[in-house]
Amino acid sequence: MTAAPLVRLAGVDKRFGAVRALAGVDLSVDTGACLGLVGHNGAGKSTLMAILAGVLAADHGEMHVAGQDVTHGHAVTQAHRLGLRCVFQELSLCPNLTVAENTRVLHRALDGWGWRRRAAALIRDRLDTIFPGHGIDPDDVTGDLSIGRRQMVEIARAFTVTDTPVRLVILDEPTSSLDAVVAGHLLAFVRRFVADGGSVILISHLLGEVLDTADRIVVMRDGRVVADRLATAFDRGRLVEAMGSVADDDVDGAAAAAAATPATGDRSMGGTPVVRAHPAGAGIGGLTLEAWQGEIVGLAGLGGHGQTAMLVRLFEAARHPGVVNAGAMVRLPAAFVAGDRQSDGVFPLWSIARNISIRSLSQLLWRGLIVRRAETELAETWRTRIGIRTPSVDHPILSLSGGNQQKALFARALASDAGVLLMDDPMRGVDVGTKQEVYGMLRAEAAKGRTIIWYTTEMDELKHCDHVYVFRAGAIVADLTRAAMTEDAVLHASFEARAA
Repeated sequence: MTAAPLVRLAGVDKRFGAVRALAGVDLSVDTGACLGLVGHNGAGKSTLMAILAGVLAADHGEMHVAGQDVTHGHAVTQAHRLGLRCVFQELSLCPNLTVAENTRVLHRALDGWGWRRRAAALIRDRLDTIFPGHGIDPDDVTGDLSIGRRQMVEIARAFTVTDTPVRLVILDEPTSSLDAVVAGHLLAFVRRFVADGGSVILISHLLGEVLDTADRIVVMRDGRVVADRLATAFDRGRLVEAMGSVADDDVDGAAAAAAATPATGDRSMGGTPVVRAHPAGAGIGGLTLEAWQGEIVGLAGLGGHGQTAMLVRLFEAARHPGVVNAGAMVRLPAAFVAGDRQSDGVFPLWSIARNISIRSLSQLLWRGLIVRRAETELAETWRTRIGIRTPSVDHPILSLSGGNQQKALFARALASDAGVLLMDDPMRGVDVGTKQEVYGMLRAEAAKGRTIIWYTTEMDELKHCDHVYVFRAGAIVADLTRAAMTEDAVLHASFEARAA
């Protein structure tokens, strides 16, 4: 006899105004299995998981968890009691609390005398188990941590056990801010957790992660399930086809095409770099970052080793073009695409149009006033060009899915007059089809003379760069040309600190 699934959803519908986010979704999750859930931004994945986690209520449909009918009145507290945990793409930690205090927020059984000590011990144990060498202290204030470390805390908190067992953990883009080494630790733990009888729903736009980790894969498109098969029945090409990708090739194909394209910037011609900076953490003799007009320059290495700090310094230096500021010089105005969109990206109370146009106000003024029609036309142009899924650019920015919010940040930068684009791991939560389109846009912008400096935790994305600087402990330890850029070279430099 076949055991009943741990979770069974039937005919789940959800609308947000005129937008039908879910249209009769059926989904099941078995005990002791990892289910991969994939689809383009706006396909309905996060909405479906929010319903399962009790954050949202379905308009129609049935839901059973661990043999119980929870169709009506399902809420976060009940989900927790049933052993369901969810790590959302938009992190839910309280930035003003410590790591231990955030653990207590989810686990109310941690009360009474000495709860801080118990909470600290629990979260430290989970962090040590999942992310060895994490460098996080339970007394750290969460808001002071990098986005990668906040993601690690959120994941470890979800797997922490107190008064109720952990039956199912939903991981929504869990590696989006993690470097390849840390992501590998997490995915290895997921397989161990599943082997011990736990269940995981893994949502990721990194299709290789899903193919390597999941037992079964469900593909969603436009609020519906369009494919549900064993993971062994898919490869990357079949997954992209099932998702209905608007692009012709997958990510690897796009990266290979980029590698075959001549370098956009040419340092052999001499001249003056558009960007030049010495890392703040570098000692005497350390390498200097340089970028020429029309180059795509990648920043690599393990997360938290100075890449984001470098981008912030360059952005500050660009406020005074051509002037050396704290060891950094940028000769042209710059635009910044943040990976941490919650803290550094979107203006949450503004419309989509206003979020896109804020960097281009000088182009929209007439006698000192913003021309609203011009602002709307600018936003509409980029909504179409970059594929932001919304009925209207006048809707609030938070009405968009996380990936579509990130598209709006891309549109903001690309629509501006900036000669230098600074990108801080910007593909976080962006689907494979949009990634390919953005890669093409970046190459086209570089060909027009824009300089792009791009920190990424995805090794495949480095193949789009003309030069790659590897960071370690705040210093640049390698400068790799496109021809020399391999995963082994990056990892070797990341750990050994030997300059190329």
